[in-house]
Amino acid sequence: MKPLNYKKQLLIILLSIFTLSCEEMVELDPPSNQLIREEVFNNEATVKSAMTGIYNELFQLDFSNGYRSSVTTLAGLSADNISNISTTNLSRMEFEQNEVNPDNPDNLNIWSSAYNMIYITNSFLEGINNSQVLDQDFKKQMDGQARFVRAFTYFYLVNLYGDVPLILSTDYRENQLAFRTPKNEIYDQILLDLQQAEEELSSDYVTGERTQVNRFTVKALMARFYLYTENWSKAEELSGHLIAENGTYKLQDDLNEVFLANSKEAIWQISPIGGNGISTQTNEGNFFIIDPIFSFFAAIRLQEDFVEQFDTEDLRLLNWIGYNESKNAHFIYKYKIWNSTEYPIREYSMVLRLAEQYLIRSEARAMQNNIAGAISDLDIIRQRAGLNLLADLNPTIEQAELLDEIFLQRRKELFAEWGHRWLDLKRSDRTSEALEDENPYWEDTDLLYPIPETERIKNPNLTQNEGY
Repeated sequence: MKPLNYKKQLLIILLSIFTLSCEEMVELDPPSNQLIREEVFNNEATVKSAMTGIYNELFQLDFSNGYRSSVTTLAGLSADNISNISTTNLSRMEFEQNEVNPDNPDNLNIWSSAYNMIYITNSFLEGINNSQVLDQDFKKQMDGQARFVRAFTYFYLVNLYGDVPLILSTDYRENQLAFRTPKNEIYDQILLDLQQAEEELSSDYVTGERTQVNRFTVKALMARFYLYTENWSKAEELSGHLIAENGTYKLQDDLNEVFLANSKEAIWQISPIGGNGISTQTNEGNFFIIDPIFSFFAAIRLQEDFVEQFDTEDLRLLNWIGYNESKNAHFIYKYKIWNSTEYPIREYSMVLRLAEQYLIRSEARAMQNNIAGAISDLDIIRQRAGLNLLADLNPTIEQAELLDEIFLQRRKELFAEWGHRWLDLKRSDRTSEALEDENPYWEDTDLLYPIPETERIKNPNLTQNEGY
């Protein structure tokens, strides 16, 4: 791509700023439920294009785009790592104060955009399965990718809202009055989709881009699934599969290379190409970095109590956390590009990466009282961060203390990535301990977000979560 002249570059920067960063812009309605037309499934080329469209939608839909109404931002605010710079954005303040109202527009954005993705994947799956002309092996590859995306979406819905409607078709008459399905049945469907996807997909990134789902992407989410459902042996087994694939996946020695496009550490990423615009930076980079010139657009900061958790020599402190003097604020600096129009795209949004798998296996081993194995995995993460090894510091550590250290390293390693901290606090029953002293609004019923009021008006069968 030829370099742009200065005036054009400035124009592009200003346009993208007002498109992506301005806090006062009018919120757009969630995308409509677009169903994929039957003629798409008459040949492989159009089916591939439709699947690419699904991946691109993940960069645009609120729950998955890494921007202001995403799981990364809102679930992050619910925990204790990040906070709002300004208190004037009442919608996001409700997440920070754990006082989300049923009519909160950001909460609606998560819910409606996630179900938009579910409708799209359901439409795609119906088209694939009804096609009489596509090759069977090709159908399996496409079916597996769509099933994974559906399982991934339901994973976040059920962990944020608890019981949610299980929608597996495009039948509007059936879906519009759907009841909430118990959490365990949603989990059963997630596992079913993942197991089928694992059988159908190959181990290759067919396009060479780690934005496409393969068998190891499925295993990575399955390992997390088993961790959350406390099947420790399966979590250890699945994460071990990823760790053993050192020809495909490895931890980046340089922390500044972790979030680059097609990083060796990446198991699955989302490309900004899905934005269909002139900007090529990630939404996380655009939203979280406090630019030294345009700092007045800044919306999110790291909490000082969190920053103080890091040892001074921790490379994650030195490489993944920035500081802006004008705001007197530390900010998330995992992504280095605040604004870009360059091709090839240099950074992709990270969804699943190898470091999490080491942490999953460490926790799973600790829960099975394999202390030495858990320390070994945890020390891989500590060593990469430039810290002394736990095997040297405290080789006889007790299980409870070791688990505390694992959760601390999860907090430091995975901050501002897909709400890990919020979900970790919830699943380990640590939420009240972490939040009640600092947050006067905290109540145990805040563990689940409310079912959006507008959805309950449209569907009277939707009950509300306790406390709302």
